[in-house]
Amino acid sequence: MAALNYRHLHYFWVVAKEGGVTRAADKLGVAAQTISGQVALLERALGVSLLAPAGRGLTLTEAGRTVMSYADRIFSLGEQMVEAIESSAGESRLRLTVGILDALPKLAAHRLLQPATALGRAVRLVCYEGELDELMSDLALHRLDVVLSDRPVASSGRLRVFSHALGEYAVSLYGVPALAERFAPGFPASLAGAPLMLPTRTNALRDRLEQWFDAHELRPVIVGEFEDAALMDTFGRHGLGLFPALTMLGPEIEAQFGARPVGELGGVHQEVFAISGERRIRHPGVEAMLQAGGAIARPAV
Repeated sequence: MAALNYRHLHYFWVVAKEGGVTRAADKLGVAAQTISGQVALLERALGVSLLAPAGRGLTLTEAGRTVMSYADRIFSLGEQMVEAIESSAGESRLRLTVGILDALPKLAAHRLLQPATALGRAVRLVCYEGELDELMSDLALHRLDVVLSDRPVASSGRLRVFSHALGEYAVSLYGVPALAERFAPGFPASLAGAPLMLPTRTNALRDRLEQWFDAHELRPVIVGEFEDAALMDTFGRHGLGLFPALTMLGPEIEAQFGARPVGELGGVHQEVFAISGERRIRHPGVEAMLQAGGAIARPAV
């Protein structure tokens, strides 16, 4: 087999990450035809198809997934090599690679990561968002230093993990001013029939919210369910309905989304965990996060 052309591999890697040739072309600043041609040359050199049509986009074939896993490691090592050279030249910059569960509120993730960026030295923060299974796979392959999750994670046969509790945070309902003015008076009884947006059932918070409404004998109207917390916030900004968010983030939510608190859901808490592949954290950025949260490691079972 001919020597691997890493430019071709890089183009394929970007296509796979962006989910299509057009988006990859926009990201790289080259013509879509160039991208397609380079990926075709890679497929010809390897003797396999790497991408297959899927609706309006592309999906990875089985061979494509294998190549993608190696490409991730190759280009991650390349970045580490550059950082090592910069460090030896006196440009010491700490790299922290974090996986963030897509159901986790982004403002909460920002708040939790702040201690890692305030270490008194230069920090390069790299964040990836995805579903828990994907993030745990990346943790197993050492592509991530830590995963932020809304639930603890059990060890599997191939990976021993530890769940470090960062804290439990009170939850409130928020809404645009018109909704807040309508439903804040008389809270929580005022929520009967209120338009409500909820996380999907894959989110650990969903059961707690439903239990709270049942305990108060309330039947709001569910107008939307969202797997991605950021998407729910966006619809909340445009007034689709009331939405849950951490009480401590009230000022940020009002500033970013123009939404005001309607009332705190007493007894409902959002749990956040830092998942690592080791009990004793050695990365100073992760250590700073755990110390700020007063975290205690829970061995996975």
